[in-house]
Amino acid sequence: MSCFPCFNLRRRERSCRLEGTAGAPNSRFLGDSSERGSEVSSLGKEMMNCARRFAFRELATAAQNFKEANLIGEGGFGRVYIGQLDCSQVVAIKQLNRDGLQGNKEFLVEVLMLIMLRHENLVSLIGYCADGDERLLVYEYMPKGSLEDHLFDPSLSKPPLEWNTRIKIAVGVAKGLTYLHDVANPPVIYRDMKAANVLLDDDFNPKLSDFGLAKLGPDGDNTHVSTRVMGTYGYCAPDYALSGKLTMKSDVYSFGVLLLELITGQRAFDSSRIGGEQYLTNWSRPFLSDRRKFNLLADPFLQGRFPQRASHQLVVIASMCLQEQPHFRPIMADVVVALNHVASQPYIPEPDSKIKTSPSPPPGEVTGTPS
Repeated sequence: MSCFPCFNLRRRERSCRLEGTAGAPNSRFLGDSSERGSEVSSLGKEMMNCARRFAFRELATAAQNFKEANLIGEGGFGRVYIGQLDCSQVVAIKQLNRDGLQGNKEFLVEVLMLIMLRHENLVSLIGYCADGDERLLVYEYMPKGSLEDHLFDPSLSKPPLEWNTRIKIAVGVAKGLTYLHDVANPPVIYRDMKAANVLLDDDFNPKLSDFGLAKLGPDGDNTHVSTRVMGTYGYCAPDYALSGKLTMKSDVYSFGVLLLELITGQRAFDSSRIGGEQYLTNWSRPFLSDRRKFNLLADPFLQGRFPQRASHQLVVIASMCLQEQPHFRPIMADVVVALNHVASQPYIPEPDSKIKTSPSPPPGEVTGTPS
């Protein structure tokens, strides 16, 4: 693959209509969790014996009684703490909020999924706790936190991600989804792609986390799984949001949104924007449809330090994933091939080149914003 065709996106003005109450950019919208009951069978519960079961007291000790200093993440599901087991292994402990959005079925689904699924780009489950009303999950610890931590609002402690690192993350996430879609048996639809769910190790290798909303793919002659609409604002495929018909291509669309975030440094949903442009997919549409404007999508924090040809190819890959009609979107295996081609063209700064030193725009302002 040496080049990519320029895709002209002709998409009707349509926002992703979601069930539930609108909230923060990363808030979930959830339907009735009972629709996932088919994933949680008596056989599945027996499989939980394959994972280590912790007593609540063990995990409370590991996380120093869940004190604030150990808190490393928080969301609708509850809180995540860093902890250290008796064997000195450092782990991440997710304590589900009893009154939160993620209930018993989501807890069981996540445990079962991560018992069955093993891949270098999926976070590893170490064990769980189900003492009384307490529900906790124990994962391998990812020292760099989430992609969200590094991609948005860079700081002195977390400088902007360079181009090559962004591509490395994109390739790894795509490989994780390909494993779920093509290798896992039965196949799995991830259904909760977002920057907050992409965790990073010391070398910025990505791993998908949070499988509470994952769904087994269609079987037999079925083309989709009918569900209530679930996911995160800004990432939802329009066909899934409108019909409730979930397919592998729903994940492909959500991955396209993640690629846009990596390209632009902007969030999938930003309430500070006006009207329909709160959705990154809507805001970016004028740029995606005109190859001459591709460079205007680039995150200003990159300061022009990226290979232009590879950058244009990445924009085309994102636009392919974001096609409104699901049958026009590629499968993830093909996306991996295309991304590997982009990765084969890394950014190599010239020793004598002058780095652009123009001041970074204030939060929310992006070069090339349409008037």
